[in-house]
Amino acid sequence: MSHPHPSPRGAATEETSNEFLTFALGSEEYGVDILKVKEIRGYDAVTRLPDAPDYIKGVINLRGTIVPVVDMRLKFRLERADYTALTVMIVLNVADRVVGMVVDSVSDVVRLSDDQVRAVPEIGATIDRQFLTGIGTLDERMLILLDIECLMGSTEMGLVIPEAA
Repeated sequence: MSHPHPSPRGAATEETSNEFLTFALGSEEYGVDILKVKEIRGYDAVTRLPDAPDYIKGVINLRGTIVPVVDMRLKFRLERADYTALTVMIVLNVADRVVGMVVDSVSDVVRLSDDQVRAVPEIGATIDRQFLTGIGTLDERMLILLDIECLMGSTEMGLVIPEAA
């Protein structure tokens, strides 16, 4: 059977954009694929889960969906931040789950062309490069581009364990 309109992309190819939501953690600026972002909201109190790693702040009830919340400062082993009125939660759709990510602040949405994204340099074992897609350059700004699907879906995070029946 022939298909009259073959797709130029493979069916398994995941949609990615060149637009990134930028956010700050300490003095560094990061970017995540805008297509993964569900919403941006202020930080709410979370329900702490017993025996969860420190970077899993707990869960929130987001319109009937229980959403795990990850503190990215703790995940990336940065100094602990005070939660203020400016602290923001980015709600993401990753690996068929909804996950909240606490960051210091959200900056803007930027479009990067392929030639504005550089490979992550080899730095030895100081950073886990598997969670980074590259370094974005925009004028004087340097953006650390996260592979948020890979990060949140990693077994270490424990957020996408198949639920027991």
